[in-house]
Order: sequence, then C-alpha cells, then structure tokens
Amino acid sequence: MILRGLVVLLVCLNLGVGAWWLAQPVPVPDPLPPIDVGVGSLVLLGEAEAPPTADEMELGAVPVPMPATPGCLTIGPFATPAELRAAMAALTPSVARIQFREVAATQLRGYRVYLPAAASREAALAAARQLAARGVRDYYVVTAGDQENTVSLGLFRDLANAEKRRGEISAQGFAAVLEPRTDAGAQWWIDLAAEPDFDWKSLLPAAKDVQARPVACE
Repeated sequence: MILRGLVVLLVCLNLGVGAWWLAQPVPVPDPLPPIDVGVGSLVLLGEAEAPPTADEMELGAVPVPMPATPGCLTIGPFATPAELRAAMAALTPSVARIQFREVAATQLRGYRVYLPAAASREAALAAARQLAARGVRDYYVVTAGDQENTVSLGLFRDLANAEKRRGEISAQGFAAVLEPRTDAGAQWWIDLAAEPDFDWKSLLPAAKDVQARPVACE
C-alpha cells in the first residue's frame, strides 16, 4: 500500500509541474534598439557584391517622363557588382529608362617571361643549367601542364618590369618570350534613356575608366 501511494503521489506531482509549465506565458524577446539616423544597417558581403535585381531597380526608381526626343547611352564598363550598384543608384532617379547587362570579358592579371618549351625535360634542364652558368637567377623548369618543359623566368604585374627581365635574358643569348596572363571574367554596362543633354559624368564623379557612347533608342 505504501508503494502504491508513493507512485500515485509522484504521478500527481509530475502532472502538477506539467500544468504549471503550460500555464507560463511565452517569453517575448526585447526589441532591437532603433538605428540612428544616417547610419545604415549591416549588409552581407555577398549581398553587397551581387548585381542589383530587377525588383531593386524598380523599387529604387523615381519616374521621369520619357522625353519627346530622348538620348540613349550605354555607359561602362563597370568591373565589379559594387561599382555597378553605385552607378545604378546614382543614375536611376534622373533617367526615364535604365537597365544593365553583363558581358564576358578578359581580365589582365600581369605578364609572364619564359623560355619556350624544349623538346624534352632533359633539354629544358640543360637550358636551365646554361642560365645558371651565366649568372641568371629566379627561374624554374615547368614539369607539367600546358607550359611543360618551358623555363619560367618570372611573373610580373607591371609591363615595364616584365620587359626589363626579358631584355636581361635576351642579352644573355636566350630567346625569352613575354606574354600577358589573362583570366576570363565579367563586366557590366548600363543602358539608359534620358534628356539629350543628360550629364551622366556629374552623377558618377568617382567612376574610373568609364565611358559613354550614344546608341539607338529602342
């Protein structure tokens, strides 16, 4: 009887505790403090680096009537999505129509100086030994890939430095080659319609290497 009574007591206690928890109000988190005027909210890096969407363009646009005889321009290139976003934000309120497009582009990464591929690895190593015998340093024999059996003589960001290196190697009697190093990339252009005398430069004072050319209005 005592054991039965203890079991009944424990069940009653558990039911009571469960009922007490269910009766508690759901906690409400404190609201975030308001953002000061003039201070922007946090933006993820991925969002900052993505081109603007069509919805963003429509929401940010301020309607401007289409001129009777509009002037249409294509402006660019913009090298990064961040530059494109800034330009779209600056131009949109002052034009009647605006859109952007992405085009494939080749990006220059620098320059490479090297000796052309030898007939075999042994011949490439022999050329390297000749370079060393004439006091040339900073080279290596490429043993795999598209440049196999070439002798690399340096990678350069600046063309003048690459030309200097080629000249030094050529002076030693070697047929050094200089070629640009490129990567496939993308760039963006903005197409717009506005007044014929639209001054886009005043709205993009920080844009570098950006040009505009007139195009037919469609």
